[in-house]
Amino acid sequence: MITTERSGSFLEAVESGHSKMALTAALGAFLERIRFEDLPDDAVALARDAFTDTIGVMMAGVGEPVVNILYEELSGKPMAGQTRAVLSSTRISAVEAALISGTAAHALDYDDQSLTGHPSAVLVPAILAEGEHLRSSGKEMVTAYVAGYEVWAELVRRSANYHRKGWHPTSVFGVVGASAAASVLRRLAADRAVAALAIAASHAGGLAVNFGTMTKPFHAGLAARDGVFSARLASAGATASKDTFENRQGFLTAFSPDASADWDSPARLGEDWHLVRHRLCVKRYPTCYFMHRSFDATVKMLEGRGLRPEDIAGITVTMGAGQTAVLVNERPQTGLEAKFSEQFAMAAAVVLGTMGIDDLRDEVVQRPEIQAFFPKVRINAVDEYDERDPAHSPSESVAVTLTDGSVLDTGPIVSIRGHAYDPLTTEELWAKFRDCTSKTHTDAEARLLFDRSQSIVDLNSALDLPTCERVFQAECLAAE
Repeated sequence: MITTERSGSFLEAVESGHSKMALTAALGAFLERIRFEDLPDDAVALARDAFTDTIGVMMAGVGEPVVNILYEELSGKPMAGQTRAVLSSTRISAVEAALISGTAAHALDYDDQSLTGHPSAVLVPAILAEGEHLRSSGKEMVTAYVAGYEVWAELVRRSANYHRKGWHPTSVFGVVGASAAASVLRRLAADRAVAALAIAASHAGGLAVNFGTMTKPFHAGLAARDGVFSARLASAGATASKDTFENRQGFLTAFSPDASADWDSPARLGEDWHLVRHRLCVKRYPTCYFMHRSFDATVKMLEGRGLRPEDIAGITVTMGAGQTAVLVNERPQTGLEAKFSEQFAMAAAVVLGTMGIDDLRDEVVQRPEIQAFFPKVRINAVDEYDERDPAHSPSESVAVTLTDGSVLDTGPIVSIRGHAYDPLTTEELWAKFRDCTSKTHTDAEARLLFDRSQSIVDLNSALDLPTCERVFQAECLAAE
């Protein structure tokens, strides 16, 4: 049951204020007023699981080459106000901790998906870093997460199909969402929160052409870092535009794919909680989420049939054009490229039957039987969009044609386990978390970290999350 109750004073302030304000001012007012007591119970539960899942995938991503590069660059430059980088014993500035932790969270593309992007890979690292520096309580960090998500969602809803213009929404909206979260942690007044958002808006960017390279996860790290830094600048008195989002020379105009953004409708902040409506899709596979439904359904359809790759003449995948605009690697040669390849998803379903972390290694992608299967896959893109998540089509399907002429068809694939409306159980979330922390934590250490993150509301500060001495040590680093 969705819970939407909140304090009368907050609701009264929202209903009497935001609907009369221009968008940018309404965002600032919301950030000044929001308190933990105002949050729906479902929003708190979703934020809790977002922290848990993101901490897990941060640990899984810590040894990826892009994170190693950042670590080598940043770890030798300690600064005042140290914060743990990825909950390790390495202490750097909170701004840089947000950068490296955000990059680690997105390095495997195993982090959650919503709002046409990856909100938690930006928000959680930013909040953990700045929250640890400020000694923010668990309740304050959860409130900051919800605030960042709500601002992100309020902006995303005003246009659509950002991928098709070449933008990476995680980077474009993430930096603004992170600045919103940091503003709440810093308890900025509305005018200062507006300045933080406006400064962050000038950091927004990130090109989809970099998908399948180390730069894509770096986008999430940059968004986390620049969001925290923007709030710091605003707190120190830096000025910025007061109408950043509704101005016709502002953010929405710059990023809207077809110059038809909704500049003028009243903000819905605090009236209709976006996090409760849209929720989070928690991934079961470490690839672009656009590949998950078709891969999962194909594996289930082929299970027990004993089919070999040579028994299959071809596969046709029908999915949304918004998805195919991102899945651009028809002949991937590396694990990073394969994360954005529907051809690989289908080859993995037929040849491997799995698509885990170890299956995305370069040597697996380059296996002859995998490479030989790619030409058998045809993509049928349809211009249909799911109102629950406009980045997806409402459903997709996979038709497998065998060499004897018979056809196996999945029928419409609407959802997958872990989807916003088919969430993982706590035990399923733990199973993923344990797998993600296998190189950094013992069983007991992983369970303690999991339990603490599941109890984030009760933490005195982020320092209650245990430090892991093995993070960034040789045994945790991926081979380059």
